[in-house]
Amino acid sequence: MSALQQVLATKIVAIVRLDDYARAVEVAQALAQGGISVVEFTLTGKGAIQAVTTVRQALGDAVCVGVGSVLQPDEVAAAIDAGAQFVVTPALRKQVIAACVNRDTLAIAGGFTPTELLEAHEAGSALVKLFPAQQGGVRYLKDLLAPLPFLKIVPTGGVSSENARDYLAVGAVAVGIGGQLVAKQAVALGQFDQITQAAQACVAAVT
Repeated sequence: MSALQQVLATKIVAIVRLDDYARAVEVAQALAQGGISVVEFTLTGKGAIQAVTTVRQALGDAVCVGVGSVLQPDEVAAAIDAGAQFVVTPALRKQVIAACVNRDTLAIAGGFTPTELLEAHEAGSALVKLFPAQQGGVRYLKDLLAPLPFLKIVPTGGVSSENARDYLAVGAVAVGIGGQLVAKQAVALGQFDQITQAAQACVAAVT
């Protein structure tokens, strides 16, 4: 199954934003046990690229691993070389999208306006990330999709188990959920069962 197919099937991208990724395997395993197999490690933390390799080696096909907060083409190359199966950028970064297309890797580029999202799609971003989604909410997404129904939008930012179903109901193909799923304190204390429980709650909310 391709990364695109996995995102569409799972309907949730778990966004992991840690200061340090030393326990990335435990985090990814906890998420997978809770039913979320698509995991994004953001470059804002130490060791994100290495975490991709480590998790891929440890968990194999049990998870689909990507890298987020990517802004430059060289970061795309490093992520894919490490084993990343998809790349996420928070903004309309056409050079990042092009680098993904050249490596036959799923790009999820960010935007907020119709113009940004359409340009990301036309540049080769198979999925487009509506960010920050909470600024417009569910009604804004519905209005966006009315004239642009072909866009495969993944709302991110302020999405939780409480409102994920609402975004999907108006046409989102998946949602990105971060802080609710992977709390830094839970990781620091080794309370990975909390992450599994949070994942289960989010999965229940979208099924």
